[in-house]
Amino acid sequence: MTETRPYIPWDFMGEFMKKAFMGYGVPEEDAAICADVLMESDRRGIESHGCNRFKPIYIDRFEQGILKPVTEIEVLKETPISLLYDAHDGLGMVASHRMMTELIKKAKTYGMSMGAIRNSSHFGIAGYWATMATKEDLVCIMGTNARPSIAPTFGVEPMIGTNPITVGIPTDEDFPFVIDCATSTIQRGTVEVLARKGEPTPEGTVLGSDGKYMTNSEEILKALLRGEASFVPIGGYKGYGYATVIEILSAALAGGHFMHQLSGINEDGSPRPHGLGHFFLVFNPEFMIGTDEFKHTAGEILRGLRASKKAPGHDRIYTAGEKEYLTWLDRKDKGVPVDENIQREMAGVRDKLGLTGFPFPFES
Repeated sequence: MTETRPYIPWDFMGEFMKKAFMGYGVPEEDAAICADVLMESDRRGIESHGCNRFKPIYIDRFEQGILKPVTEIEVLKETPISLLYDAHDGLGMVASHRMMTELIKKAKTYGMSMGAIRNSSHFGIAGYWATMATKEDLVCIMGTNARPSIAPTFGVEPMIGTNPITVGIPTDEDFPFVIDCATSTIQRGTVEVLARKGEPTPEGTVLGSDGKYMTNSEEILKALLRGEASFVPIGGYKGYGYATVIEILSAALAGGHFMHQLSGINEDGSPRPHGLGHFFLVFNPEFMIGTDEFKHTAGEILRGLRASKKAPGHDRIYTAGEKEYLTWLDRKDKGVPVDENIQREMAGVRDKLGLTGFPFPFES
């Protein structure tokens, strides 16, 4: 499909978001991390978690007072191979960056490491953190809980989050194997993108409290906030089961919140911090068969899959991380495509903060 949206240079977008985060009190180093996480989502073509979420997920929550711009990370427990943090309602991206930085050091020294964070917030695409490990020739398995939006199989009440299962594996190819998938057939960010475009949500992915499927994207977003809609788990009972695994590990390892405690809404309807939990497991192939042989075998498996017999009408098989890599090759010299509505949101933030030197395409 031909791209009709204007491209905004990566440097421009990164510097704008960094300065905007700083304008809300985020320290410069932390602001740079946050901007990079959001742009990495768009680099990979995962627009549900990219620049379009800059204002509604972060800026709006600063203004609501439910997200702290200065992330005060408390180390609750540490051993040579483990870490436990309390992020105290700060930026999940900042807490996760520090966590992964430390876990990588531990895994390189001791072969493996694990960590968990409680009282955190949305941390962007989970694949960003898994890729921090693959860049260091390490494997990462991780997950996070989220606002309740999946109903148990045979139920209609949203109880657990879209809870992604994320795995990053280094290979001898130009890109790692990174699978970063929600445990629902669709997730909130995708519905947000569809609503912005005025497009319906695919039939069979969202269930109303009456047991009937919903397709009106704007109505779905409103119903989700009221607890009157839920996402269908992938594969029915299988997706529900895996979502529950992530819910347990994200909450129980850190002694954090779970299910309705993560709603972000008080009984009187006012907003409150979400208090999310994340968990991370990192291990070093060098302590087993050796890094080079591990990466070569991983690459051989992926190449074998792509070379296997194609179904009629299809001329290519992809492996996880490949489409994202191809998207980056296409966009790296062009910039990030941003529609006019997102540009207007960003311009509004710019004007409110009094930032200069950031003209958006719609203004010309």
